[in-house]
Amino acid sequence: MEQYNITGMSCAACSARVEKAVSKVPGVTSCAVSLLTNSMGVEGSADPQTVISAVEKAGYGASLRQEKGNAGQGAQPAAKAESPADLQKKEQEQMKKRLIWSIVLLIPLMYVSMGHMIYNWLGVGMPPLTMKYLHGAQNALTYSFTQFLLVLPILIINKKFFINGFKTLAHRSPNMDSLVAIGAGASVVYGVYAIYRIGYGLGYGQTDVVTQYSHDLYFESAGMILTLITVGKYLESKSKGRTSEAITKLLNLAPKKVHVLRNDT
Repeated sequence: MEQYNITGMSCAACSARVEKAVSKVPGVTSCAVSLLTNSMGVEGSADPQTVISAVEKAGYGASLRQEKGNAGQGAQPAAKAESPADLQKKEQEQMKKRLIWSIVLLIPLMYVSMGHMIYNWLGVGMPPLTMKYLHGAQNALTYSFTQFLLVLPILIINKKFFINGFKTLAHRSPNMDSLVAIGAGASVVYGVYAIYRIGYGLGYGQTDVVTQYSHDLYFESAGMILTLITVGKYLESKSKGRTSEAITKLLNLAPKKVHVLRNDT
């Protein structure tokens, strides 16, 4: 059985999609995909490159897992191949960095967009500088564009949602990343449209248009969606890492040598 590392899976629908795509490859007799370890086992005479191509056409990534001491057909011996546990640990570290930076950037975004509501709720006046430069119809363009600049790095940090989400959508196999990408993307696109409408209103002296679209900005929604989903992804990654480690320890309990006692009498 050939073992493969699979990337891009986020839910059970993803693993089912990969399994279905690979099962259709000529020469594949059986296929089993594990979402927990992001791995796949394939039995049959199918060429590994054909299997990898089938996975990629389904919208995911795949690579043949090199066994220790086996470099594959006609290939030079590889260094030490990464195990599923190593890949899981690397993914967890990347997710942790994404989460930290997303939270750091979300705080000022929420302050700019929702700070006036918090001050009103507390019954405290807003700081003079905030009132002077970020609020009021005359500052609507600054107010909206500042939010756009703050949400932009959050989008870049979490670009994986958009890459995987739209890729699987293009392959007609949408998953959870597709929902996140569509939701956050729609908020940003409408926010950019609102900026143009605000600019139009300021240019033609239409205060009502400026006021309306100043309240219709949803950049903070896009940032919050991406950050909250990243929190869930990070917790999921930690849980999968612990489970994978426990399974590895359990497998290591198997004896390396077995002595068979036979009674020939």
